[in-house]
Amino acid sequence: MLKVAFIVPPYVELLDLAGPAQAFTEAKSHGLDAVIEFYSYHDRNTSTSGVGFGEIKNYKEANLNAGDFVFVPGTDHDYLQSTQFGSEKGFFKWIAQCADKNVNTCSICTGAFFLGEAGLLDNRECTTHWRRTDELKSRFPKAKVLADILYVKSDNIYTSAGISAGIDLALAILEYLKGPHFVHKVARGLVVYHRRDQSHSQKSIYLDFRNHINPKIHEVQDFLINNLAEENSIEALAEMIAMSPRNLSRVFKESTGLTIVEYLTELRREMAKTLLNNPDYTIDYIASQCGFKTARQLQRILK
Repeated sequence: MLKVAFIVPPYVELLDLAGPAQAFTEAKSHGLDAVIEFYSYHDRNTSTSGVGFGEIKNYKEANLNAGDFVFVPGTDHDYLQSTQFGSEKGFFKWIAQCADKNVNTCSICTGAFFLGEAGLLDNRECTTHWRRTDELKSRFPKAKVLADILYVKSDNIYTSAGISAGIDLALAILEYLKGPHFVHKVARGLVVYHRRDQSHSQKSIYLDFRNHINPKIHEVQDFLINNLAEENSIEALAEMIAMSPRNLSRVFKESTGLTIVEYLTELRREMAKTLLNNPDYTIDYIASQCGFKTARQLQRILK
């Protein structure tokens, strides 16, 4: 079973920790076979906002294997500059050992400084909170620090920008593990409708066009995603949400920027591309699963 471990350092930034942890918790509710664990190198910690934590297991008790994930969230800047931080040699060594045995090692925000102390940023592209990129460059001159980027993956080392970017990184990892349709459901549960990639330019039909707040249009979008093979007439969709067809067409376009037909076509195109990766599926079968009347229609859409 996949293990996802979160380190709780002293003076942790709460959203750095809670954001990605909640993303994986939501993913478990949708079927991700994983266990989430929390560790620290102090018995008790307090967050930067003053919220305290009870007793947390020591990181030495973690039994992580290749393919598992460990996240190190950001912490208070004064702590990062303190002699106390510099004295945590045992923990830095452990982080390096995790990476050496192919545990996916991830930092959120200033958690990158922990990875730097562990020697994991040498000759790697990486990032951190925009306020700290210059300092990261100065303290770890061998690191290839990138600014104005949400997250970076370099082999099994992941670094992300500040605060909420940890959610973007978690969603990207979940998409790699389970696919974009799965991540759509996780993001929907988190009320995050736009998955941002490391350059904030990658598109996902399952997550894009969701940054509106109209619950009826979200309901229509969810229904379309889960019922691609159906006819999905505007009249039937309008009846489902107690709206007239004309009003639904207008509100859908205002909310998403696409017509219902355009949105449905993009959904079907994306699903077809996914199914085409399976060599056992014929083009006729894929067309039927995606709601196309003929294989020729599907081929024309894909072109």
